[in-house]
Amino acid sequence: MKNYIAVDIGASSGRLVRGTLHQQERRIELQEIHRFSNAFTETEGHDYWDIDYLFAEIIKGLQQAKKEGIEACTLGIDTWAVDYVLLDDNGKRIHDVYAYRDGRTKDAPDRLHRTISRAEVYSRTGIQELPFNTLYQLYVHEDDQLSQAAKIIMVPDYLYYRLTGKLINEVTNASTMQLLNLAERDFDSKLLGLLGLRREQFAKLTEPGVKLGRISPELQRQYDLPECELIVAPTHDTASAVAGVPAQPHTSWAYISSGTWSLLGVERSTPLNTAEAMNANYTNEWGVYGTYRFLKNIMGLWMIQEVRRETQNAYSFAALAELAMREKPFQHLVPCNDQRFLNPRSMTEEIRACCRETGQPEPDTIGKLARCIFDSLALTYKDSIQELQRLTDQRIDTLHIVGGGANNELLCQLTADMAEIEVIAGPSEATALGNIAVQMISSGQLQGMEEARGIIGNSVPLKRYEPRPIHEEEMDAAGARWEQIKARLVQPR
Repeated sequence: MKNYIAVDIGASSGRLVRGTLHQQERRIELQEIHRFSNAFTETEGHDYWDIDYLFAEIIKGLQQAKKEGIEACTLGIDTWAVDYVLLDDNGKRIHDVYAYRDGRTKDAPDRLHRTISRAEVYSRTGIQELPFNTLYQLYVHEDDQLSQAAKIIMVPDYLYYRLTGKLINEVTNASTMQLLNLAERDFDSKLLGLLGLRREQFAKLTEPGVKLGRISPELQRQYDLPECELIVAPTHDTASAVAGVPAQPHTSWAYISSGTWSLLGVERSTPLNTAEAMNANYTNEWGVYGTYRFLKNIMGLWMIQEVRRETQNAYSFAALAELAMREKPFQHLVPCNDQRFLNPRSMTEEIRACCRETGQPEPDTIGKLARCIFDSLALTYKDSIQELQRLTDQRIDTLHIVGGGANNELLCQLTADMAEIEVIAGPSEATALGNIAVQMISSGQLQGMEEARGIIGNSVPLKRYEPRPIHEEEMDAAGARWEQIKARLVQPR
């Protein structure tokens, strides 16, 4: 039986997952081989990732795979988006890798758009404005380092490079840079010029499914690794997660990839970079096999992750959801996408301060804090789904929630209730499944995404949530307060 390994690295953890296809049962079986933590750290006032540590953990995972009897495999890598690596003429890193939550880009969009309008950038790229997009990170990066850079590649591209020696800019991650031209399907020459960069400083754009080649023989010998063929996965973890959505063909569906971020959107065959889409801050990230992920970034489970961390992880996520269920709903609401929640010194105190400023009682227990986050996220999802249907002129019948948030029964049911839509939760392992599915298609074991999604749906238990009636007066009062809070705190650009 052929072995497929997904290297799936997020902002808080990473793992290597083995996938095998059981043809007769039409399902994919997953087995976690190796797991490790991940976090950025502050050094001299800036936040950085430890990219050498991540590479070392991939090697450890492959060594463990060999110990478990895996002599040969294919391997695909996905990580978060927007962060990049500068390489010199010898292929060595010029600088440590900035983490996207670093504060250096706070004012970068306003400064850049004195030179070129937001509307023009959006018409060219179709990418939503976020202060940490690579466009803005490069705009504030030290000029001397940029001029020294022979190549600028994204984090997963760099990990592929360390394993194979081959340079790529994989398209699903490269599109998040806000530097690719939708019409030309290449780097935008005007935007590069504004940054003082040249096209040759970037590698060839590479599609998911391309066979990159074998792992370096030197690495294989030095660390006793399996025979490993590298296949280019959708390297943006959201692209892999969307590939892992078990959607039925010919149905009208949307998704939320629910993890540290909540990415809510639809899969399209064409981009939608209208002025209305720009004003709503929707993005057109490139997806697998010529598709586009028309989606919106929502702050997501980052908020509850931070609250939990501030309790020294005294509660499991399941326990936090259970505590939240005991609290009265809609007593504390905060606008999740407000910049104040991007990287506060204390998430707990920031939520309480926001409630104070908006005339609400402070959530003074861990259960009330959790309830505040889940209620606020569900209301944000409701707004975004309504907005999405209006922008696409498409009725959405089913919402798939994939990723870690699929395990949160309270949030899934709240979302169904608020948005008045059927929710299908699962798989929680959509990112690994999507990564592996593309490897299987590339290897010829699956024929395409329709077959892959059908098999993914057979591979894991899915849970359906139907919308329940809500007390009308209670909802009207909460809805009115929600609109007031958003109007007060979420200021137009």
